[in-house]
Amino acid sequence: MARLIPPFFPEGAAPGEQSVYRKLSEDETTDDWIVLHSLNIAKHVRNPEGEADFVVIAPNLGILVIEVKSHEYFTFRDGLWVLGKQKPTTRGPFKQASEAMYSIQKDLRKKKIDLRSIPMLSAAWFTATRARTMLRPTNEWSDWQVLDSEDLKNDPIGALRRTFAGGIAHLDATFNGYSYGGVGPAKATAERIAMLLRPNFEFGVVAADVRSTREDQLVHFVEEQFLALDAMADNQSVLFTGPAGAGKTLLALEAARRELTLGRRGRLICFNKLLGRRLAIDIKDPALSVGTLHSQLLALTGLKVPAGNSQLFWSTELPERAIEVLLELDEPPADFLIIDEVQDLLTESYLDVFELLVKGGLTGGRVLMFGDFERQAIYDDGRGHELLKTRMPSMPSHRLTMNCRNLPRIGFSVNFFSGLTPGYQKFRRDDDGANPVLLKYVRGQDQSALLRQAVEALRNESFDLTEIVVLSPLADGSVANTTTDFWLKSVLVQADGGTIKKGKIRYASIHAFKGLEAPAVIVTDLDRLNVPNFESVLYVGLTRATDRLYGVIEEGTGRAEMGGNR
Repeated sequence: MARLIPPFFPEGAAPGEQSVYRKLSEDETTDDWIVLHSLNIAKHVRNPEGEADFVVIAPNLGILVIEVKSHEYFTFRDGLWVLGKQKPTTRGPFKQASEAMYSIQKDLRKKKIDLRSIPMLSAAWFTATRARTMLRPTNEWSDWQVLDSEDLKNDPIGALRRTFAGGIAHLDATFNGYSYGGVGPAKATAERIAMLLRPNFEFGVVAADVRSTREDQLVHFVEEQFLALDAMADNQSVLFTGPAGAGKTLLALEAARRELTLGRRGRLICFNKLLGRRLAIDIKDPALSVGTLHSQLLALTGLKVPAGNSQLFWSTELPERAIEVLLELDEPPADFLIIDEVQDLLTESYLDVFELLVKGGLTGGRVLMFGDFERQAIYDDGRGHELLKTRMPSMPSHRLTMNCRNLPRIGFSVNFFSGLTPGYQKFRRDDDGANPVLLKYVRGQDQSALLRQAVEALRNESFDLTEIVVLSPLADGSVANTTTDFWLKSVLVQADGGTIKKGKIRYASIHAFKGLEAPAVIVTDLDRLNVPNFESVLYVGLTRATDRLYGVIEEGTGRAEMGGNR
């Protein structure tokens, strides 16, 4: 079948578009076709921007831009179109399709695609009416440009091939010998055209501020993330790996949305409690269970957290009870399983739970895992990755390398201070010239003055207090938690993963804030003597900052880090 991008139709798409999409997705004779749906056109020939309902890129046939109209009645009289209850307009579906086609053609030429032997065609598909018999001949369109409800019902792919053939015949009549020797695009060229076009329309939604206070900012995927989306579609199970900031959580959310649009029920699981709450806010669907593994197992078993909150309960007793409950079910509860922060969940007992959660189990089920095995596995003894390979030996792995979160100077600081090898090399975001700042303190000294200095510097740069997060490798003993500074005490609130309170600065431990990010981060209490696994914890803390980073570091630790004496 054709490769449809995105591999689902968006919510709210017109019924006619959904019908066309469904027919294209069901056909088995178009394996080499690529079909883009809802292609946003940033530089439209007529309007500030526009959209093409479908762009069919068919090797050895050409490129066809289709305008879909779902209206159950229409009229065309005296040069005016009336579609359903819409106002009369001279800009009918054929003109819309043509303008979109010329806009795409102009864009591709600018990107050095040779279109001389590639037919660029446009058509209108009237999915609810017999337009081919209703529309009288006119010099404003050709009969081969009309597709209708009978085409949709009887042979939609045959109708598209008819349109391609009619368009090529028209070009032959206009340019003598146009198709002599065959037409393009070649398969490789078709792939390149799709790759050049789709970054303009496909995007994911993340709840994060990237130098703004908007909670839901649209962040364009980069090319390697498109390849990751392809890997999701091409494989039943995949392990996605990459350092912090490579977009793993964004891809996990997008994977969940795509599974849900296919009518499946599943689970989106993570390790970190604050991240679990954030994910639950970002994606709400009754068919999806979202949250930490522990919270989901508590809901599954009905167990209560015992007094004392012992590690034995979380690592052994809870998963064992969950396995008992799952074994009593007629079938696993999930059609798909998506696991973020998988590096922190790789134990025998947890993998046994995953085996029973998803239909087909780990080796035969729909399982997508996202993890950072660089330095972010701060709860792992190093054997988790090997254990996963043993349990799922045939699972393909896809590595993400582009840093999509941090400004380059923050990324390079992470390379240096955490000893990341080979470290970040590619960044999606452009450098703005601002270096991370280190503020040194003497061991035992109150860091409140330095913390306030960092906050005031960020406020002078117009950062809102809600954009600032204070992190520490410590929990109860952090400077944010123990400060005696009256003003800091009045604005600091512990991060809870929920709505950010206006006029407040969030603080948390680095461990608790794993998987999350903020525009400006101040990392305090950086003292190697007080922090086990210092480089890994430092790596997690520093990579939370998207735009500005301050470190409040013990002077001896600072000298060791700067001098490389780790």
